Amino acid sequence: MTIESGSSAGDIHNVKRRKLLQLAAAGLVGLTVPPLATAGRAGALPIGVDSIRLLVPELWADPPRPPDHTPVIVIGSGFGASAAALRLAQAGTDVTVLERGLRWPRDPRREIFTADMTADGRGLWRQTSFTNITGLPVGPVDYFGGVLDTTRYENLSVWRAAAVGGGSVVYTGVTIAPDRRYFDLSFGGRLGYDEMERTWYPKARSMLLPSIMPADIYNSPSFTHSRVWDDHARRAGFTPEPVDGNWNWNVVRDEISGHSRPSATVGASTFGNSNGAKHDLTQNYIPQAEATGRARVCHSHEVASIGTESSGRYRVEVRRLSPEGEVLEIRTLTCDKLVLGAGSIGTTELLMRAQATGALANLNEFVGRGWGTNGDATMTRSLGPIAAVSQASPCASRITDETNLPLTVENWYVPGVPTDLGFLASLGMTIDPLRADFRFDTATDSMSLSWPKGGSRETVESLRAVNNRMAQAGRTVVSAEPFTRDVDDTFTAHPLGGAVLGDVTDSYGRVKGHPGLYVVDGALIPGSTGAANPSLTITALAERNIAKIIADGE
Repeated sequence: MTIESGSSAGDIHNVKRRKLLQLAAAGLVGLTVPPLATAGRAGALPIGVDSIRLLVPELWADPPRPPDHTPVIVIGSGFGASAAALRLAQAGTDVTVLERGLRWPRDPRREIFTADMTADGRGLWRQTSFTNITGLPVGPVDYFGGVLDTTRYENLSVWRAAAVGGGSVVYTGVTIAPDRRYFDLSFGGRLGYDEMERTWYPKARSMLLPSIMPADIYNSPSFTHSRVWDDHARRAGFTPEPVDGNWNWNVVRDEISGHSRPSATVGASTFGNSNGAKHDLTQNYIPQAEATGRARVCHSHEVASIGTESSGRYRVEVRRLSPEGEVLEIRTLTCDKLVLGAGSIGTTELLMRAQATGALANLNEFVGRGWGTNGDATMTRSLGPIAAVSQASPCASRITDETNLPLTVENWYVPGVPTDLGFLASLGMTIDPLRADFRFDTATDSMSLSWPKGGSRETVESLRAVNNRMAQAGRTVVSAEPFTRDVDDTFTAHPLGGAVLGDVTDSYGRVKGHPGLYVVDGALIPGSTGAANPSLTITALAERNIAKIIADGE
């Protein structure tokens, strides 16, 4: 939408607000390009578990059964866990991977995953409602084992994955290393940048295969918002830099040409990409681990607790789940070595529960500390000159700024909004010193988080300054009220910390006081990966740590 001469931005803003409200009331918010095939999807939510079964019958296949004892158990299947599982299997060790979520197929023509704003149970992990980035409610939906778990603490919501492939299924695909100066600010000497840059970042990249967006895709209609965003950034005095994305650009081209059902090009990402456009871990680390014949990935197996036996073996209490969340079986598994890769929240909770109950008696006082959000916040502007096309989800570029807190801002998309409203979105990440601690309540068997009300004023104000600058340069209106704020830090998709490197563990993720117990995920990161998306750093750090553990024969 363009702003016509003779009309004020305020007048147009009011018109568009009324239009948005009308569309929302009519149930039209979130409509995108129609699919090539719908498999008879119901038009109202919830759609019913029978409809989900019709759409994705593979989800009801029996999961592999884990052995009673395995030399190594890996909990989780995200970036760190998958890297550890592959390297241990390649080293000749039998590995059982326990993943609470389902294993999702890929198909270029079928609706495997759900859309962002018309989400059903496939999108949400055991939840019946959800508030999207736009601030619009989603639901009610069927109670089901969907891919996104929004864990709610007082003052903060944490987005994390529940699926084979972990966070790689639900993230936006940006796969980059932080700048050296930002890395050092975040890690504070716990980890050397030279080693990571020389060896481990390249190793992780060789597996994940990230690359910048090709010019023909960048110039296609679905990326109009990306080009407008870059233009506004340049007008504001910033220099957009291309970012590496973990996307199969040929699949994106298939969408553009009509040879694949639209997914990435219509803003699908938060709940997965049906056609495999996002090059997630189910297309690299995980199948390579399974191909060794030594790694078994057992989906639908949720770990309830960990501990040790008198024999010295580790004990893992696990529940086998149906897709609907019913507990079908409870078992106790054992292993000689236990690798925690359940993500910052999952790993921290298992350690804190074990500490509180005495199941792991030698854990130190640092468990549950040093947790942060990577300085995350979303930023929204409205009334930009956007053509009436869908906003694609792959990120094209980012900018940096050090006027206040050091930060990066990524060229993002607005999921699920009508295409002619001219919304523009950014994802900001700051190097914010704010850290929080977890507490575990044995009476309720749950964790709480000491996150302050209002989050971090420094992060919000630093990102607001950049957002305002770009809004002024692009003649857009800050925020997209009444649905979302200009800067929103009430959620994070990058939970980091809780078992921080050098505190809970040694410098290679080995848990102090418990030989054979390792942490390989975002729990190791001290709250920030240097104003960059954490996926590459988590993967590279896992590669580094597991190589040392294998080399030492531990």
